[in-house]
Amino acid sequence: MNERASDFLRRHWPLVAFPAAKLAVHLATLGGYGIFRDELYYLACSRRLAWGFVDQPPLSIAVLALQRTLFGDSLAALRVVPALAGAAVVLLVGLTARRLGGGRFAQALAMAAPLAAPYSLAIHHVYSMNAFDALFWALAGWLLAGLLPEPAAGVRRWLPLGALLGLGLLNKLSVLWLGAGLAAGLLLSPARRALRRPGPWAAAGLTLALFLPHVAWQVVHGWPTAEFIANATGQKMVRIAPWDFLLAQVEMMGPLGLPVWVAGLVWLFRRPAWRALAWIWVAVFLILVVNAASRPGYLAPAYAWLFAAGGVAWEAAFERWRRPALRWALPTLVLAAGVLLAPLALPVLPVERYIAYAERLGRGPTTDERKELADLPQFFADMHGWRAFAETVEEVWRSLPEDERATAAVFVANYGEAGAVERFAADPRLRAAVLSGHNNYWLWGPGDREVRTVIAVNADEEGLRGVFEEVELAARVDCGYCMPYEDEAPVWLARRPKTTIEEIWPRLRHFD
Repeated sequence: MNERASDFLRRHWPLVAFPAAKLAVHLATLGGYGIFRDELYYLACSRRLAWGFVDQPPLSIAVLALQRTLFGDSLAALRVVPALAGAAVVLLVGLTARRLGGGRFAQALAMAAPLAAPYSLAIHHVYSMNAFDALFWALAGWLLAGLLPEPAAGVRRWLPLGALLGLGLLNKLSVLWLGAGLAAGLLLSPARRALRRPGPWAAAGLTLALFLPHVAWQVVHGWPTAEFIANATGQKMVRIAPWDFLLAQVEMMGPLGLPVWVAGLVWLFRRPAWRALAWIWVAVFLILVVNAASRPGYLAPAYAWLFAAGGVAWEAAFERWRRPALRWALPTLVLAAGVLLAPLALPVLPVERYIAYAERLGRGPTTDERKELADLPQFFADMHGWRAFAETVEEVWRSLPEDERATAAVFVANYGEAGAVERFAADPRLRAAVLSGHNNYWLWGPGDREVRTVIAVNADEEGLRGVFEEVELAARVDCGYCMPYEDEAPVWLARRPKTTIEEIWPRLRHFD
């Protein structure tokens, strides 16, 4: 190592060590319990590119399609990108702390918090738009930390933020909350002077321009995402009281992350130049609490700049107290708590050991949705049983005479089940015959094939008998630690339809 590199590492070691540690944690746990339900759907969407999908904008799907082209779709290849995104988030938190005036200790403490946060460990383990969403918010925080102290900054300084927000919206619509929080932050802080100049307005215009193709897709398809959101909030999501929402924040960010981000929030409110960042967090918090059916994790990306400011606040506090030797105890404790809680967020323990470990910590299975649970939280249960599910369906498929397979289709209840058959079924004809009324599978439609036989999984027997003359139970799914509603799910064989698939297709739609 040359002298220049050695000097860089000596002066900036936290900016190297903490992102590297984040990346190493995820590379070491790539396989976990298996592929996640939403990853199966993402893979299916990446084979059918569009400017939008029922439940998400197109960017993360387009990135996945490119990733598959370059590196394939193995589970390891699938999960390297979110791991890299997680490392980038940690780095941006450290860079934001430095931009706020923090030294090496401030940067280290700031980065220790997201490195150890259970929510961060979970979302950067699997491929989803959430991993990119955290990155967009962290990058926005870093840009704003440089922009806000300069209300007179010109258009060229604001345009990168506009581009970032536009791309962020093409990844996840929750960036609308970031935009609303930014508007509130500018209005409620000294940074409002920036609104008298063209920079913020030019940035907003660029954001809208980048987002317009997805808006056009929504218009053409009848605003399916609006229906999806209404159904999810009204029927699917568990309503949560404000106090419980706040407690969930402590759990997600880690109990020892609490003094870091609370100190950061106070520090930002006491610094007029950056007060807008504090108001962004408060505004988004209030939006989500008022909604009452929001997932607690929707607020998680907004902690990036709170952690950064918290590092700066604690660094200044230890300097005032003249206790430099004690200050490293705080990031050490934050990381130690992260290690203790990591098995609750990452699939690092065998299932039986995980269940015993969670019980010792007093943590039972959890879900944000109105669904029954068994031994595992939904996040872990949704990583189990997919190959077994597809193999059971394929066994029934292979039991059909060869000529009957030509007019047979598989109908499943949700996109995870459909994606499992598409990924794990050996027969390409079976993979092409998968149908579902769930989210974008409904939009993709039944195709133009004639359907005379249906293998229906987890369907209602009475409903099937209303459509088919002949219905028999062919098998049951044994998926072990999967979600209870899919374990022992019936696999029906339905023949001699009373109507066509095209006629009943409109009734099969469920966006949730």
